[in-house]
Amino acid sequence: MAALTFKLEKTDLAGAARAGTITTDHGQINTPVFMPVGTAGTVKALTQQQLLQDVNAPIILGNTYHLYLRPGLRVLEEAGGLHRFMGWDRNLLTDSGGYQVFSLSGTRKITEEGVTFRSHIDGSTHLFTPESVMDIQRIIGADIVMAFDECPPADSDHTYANKSMQLTHRWLDRCLTRFNQTPDRYGHTQQLFPIVQGGIFRDLRKISCDFVRSKDTAGYAIGGLSVGEPEAQLYDICGWSCEHLPTDRPRYLMGVGTPWNLLECISLGVDMFDCVMPTRNGRNAMLFTSEGVVNIDNKKWEHDFSPLDAAIGASVSTYYSRAYLRHLIKAKEILGYTIASMHNLRFYQWLMREARAHILQGDFQGWKTTMIARLQQRC
Repeated sequence: MAALTFKLEKTDLAGAARAGTITTDHGQINTPVFMPVGTAGTVKALTQQQLLQDVNAPIILGNTYHLYLRPGLRVLEEAGGLHRFMGWDRNLLTDSGGYQVFSLSGTRKITEEGVTFRSHIDGSTHLFTPESVMDIQRIIGADIVMAFDECPPADSDHTYANKSMQLTHRWLDRCLTRFNQTPDRYGHTQQLFPIVQGGIFRDLRKISCDFVRSKDTAGYAIGGLSVGEPEAQLYDICGWSCEHLPTDRPRYLMGVGTPWNLLECISLGVDMFDCVMPTRNGRNAMLFTSEGVVNIDNKKWEHDFSPLDAAIGASVSTYYSRAYLRHLIKAKEILGYTIASMHNLRFYQWLMREARAHILQGDFQGWKTTMIARLQQRC
C-alpha cells in the first residue's frame, strides 16, 4: 500500500498560503481543505450520500473518544472499520480524544500513564494511554490518526504549558512506538500525525515544532488553539508554528473555525482544518454565505424568496429560499436542520476551492482581504 504523499503545487508569493494535493489509499485531497466533523460516525443531520454528492467532501473526521464509547470497538471491528460501518469510501481522520479529555476537566485525572475519565454516557471509568489510543484508532481504521496529547487551557501559564507540552512529547514517543509495532488494518495504509502544543508561548511552540519534526512523520498538526485565546494570539501562534514546520508535509490546524479564521490561517501556511461550527451553527439558524453571516431566524427573511446563496453554484444553497428555510427552522422541522447544515458545509467547501484557485492564480492576498470584509458582515 502507498504511504500518504503531499505534493506542494504553489506557495503564494505575497505570503505563506499554499495549494497542494494529499494522496492516500482512499483518494486525493486538494488543499487547503476543510474536514466536516462526523464525531460519532455521522456528520449531524446529513447522510453520507449528501456529503458525497452535495457537499463533495474528500475527507471527514471521526472522534476516538466517542466511537470508543459507542458503538464500541467490537462493533467497529466486526464491521470492518469505520469506513465500512458508515458507508464512506473517501478519507477519514480520527482525533485522538485529547480535546474531549480537556473538555471533561471535572471528571478526568491526568497522570504519566495516561488519562482516567468517566464516560459522559453512563459514568463508567476508563483509561486512555498513548498505547491504547493507537490501538483504538487502528481498529477504527482511519487513514490519518492523531497522537494522544494534552490540550492545556488557554489561560495556562508558562510553567503549566511547558509541563503539559513535555508530557505530550513523552506520550508522542510512546504513540510512535506502539503505532510502529502494529499493522495497518482493513487493507489500507494508516498514517500518524503528531500534535504541536505549547500554549500561547512562542518559545514552547518552537520547542514543540522542533520535537515533532524530528519524528519525520507524514504530516503535522497544530493543537491547543481556538480554546478561548484572542484571535490575535491564535494567528500569532499559528503563523509561528507554520514557520517552524516542514514545507513538504501537510499542516493541520485543529478545531478552527469561522470562515475568516480559515482564510487568515491559510495565509499563514495551514493546509487542513476541521470544526463543528458549520453544522452546529446551522442547526441554530446561523448561515455562512458569500455576502456575510445570516441569522435565518430573523423576521426580515419571512418574505424573502431569494436563494440561500446564489454565488456558490447549483446546490441546496440555490434550490431553497431563505423564506422557506426560515419557516422550517421556526417550525423545528428536521429538514430545516439538514438544509442549514448542508448549506454551511457546502459553503465551506466552496470557500476552500476559491482560496485554492486564488493561490494558484497568484492573487490570494488581495482576494483574502476583500473576502474577509464581506464574510464578517451581518446580513
